[in-house]
Amino acid sequence: MGLVDGHLALVTGGASGIGRATCRRLAAEGARVAVLDRDRFGAEQVATEIGGVAVGVDVADPDAVAGAVDRAAAELGGLSITFANAGVGTMAAIGEMAPTEWQTIVGVNLGGVFHTVRAALPHLLRHGDARVVSTASISGVRPAAGESAYAAAKAGVAAFTASLALEHGPALRANAVSPGMIATGLTAPMLDNFPDIVERMIEKTPAARIGTPEDVADVVLFLCSDLSRFVNGQNLVVDGGMLLHGAGVDGLYRYFRPGGPVIPDR
Repeated sequence: MGLVDGHLALVTGGASGIGRATCRRLAAEGARVAVLDRDRFGAEQVATEIGGVAVGVDVADPDAVAGAVDRAAAELGGLSITFANAGVGTMAAIGEMAPTEWQTIVGVNLGGVFHTVRAALPHLLRHGDARVVSTASISGVRPAAGESAYAAAKAGVAAFTASLALEHGPALRANAVSPGMIATGLTAPMLDNFPDIVERMIEKTPAARIGTPEDVADVVLFLCSDLSRFVNGQNLVVDGGMLLHGAGVDGLYRYFRPGGPVIPDR
């Protein structure tokens, strides 16, 4: 018997990284999964692999999200789990950031969670014992220079998730996960091309490694299962202990900005 047998799950950003790993874990533990992503082809690949359904959508578009969620719920026969995970990243100083860049980062990372949850709520509340997980970040817990938009959005995700738990318990439980440095497509340009940064990240992580999407997916699975039946309104950090030594990307803005040092500060 799987940990989420019989559940009907929706995952945004499900075509890659943490979303894809979570789709696989939920399906392996008995859930039927709708894979939502702006990369429709990638979503279809994951859905085919796990016997789920795929829907292409940009989570920053509220009307498109409403239609995509309703379609997914119709194909699944309802919703009992929603993992609002889709996100994008950036690194820019406040004074150098264009308003359009701010709007994009906040619109996807925070607005996308709101649009997804708002559209899913009627379906989840009909179930009566629903579970919602949102992807925040350690950047929202302890920001670093160059992360203003991303950190603000992710801190907002944690606060939004707590409000959701307050407003809709006991019909649903809502929690957030805050990943640390995880090897995904979002972090690949840095991790694949700058070995000094990888070494720096490992040195400041007590677990002594970069995280994997599966490390986060297992925590999401826990939060979606009955094992976490008395966990509600929380933001679980999944970072191997990195925050014990400060913000996850301390000093990286100095490294990447024009004219910055060749070697990051240690």
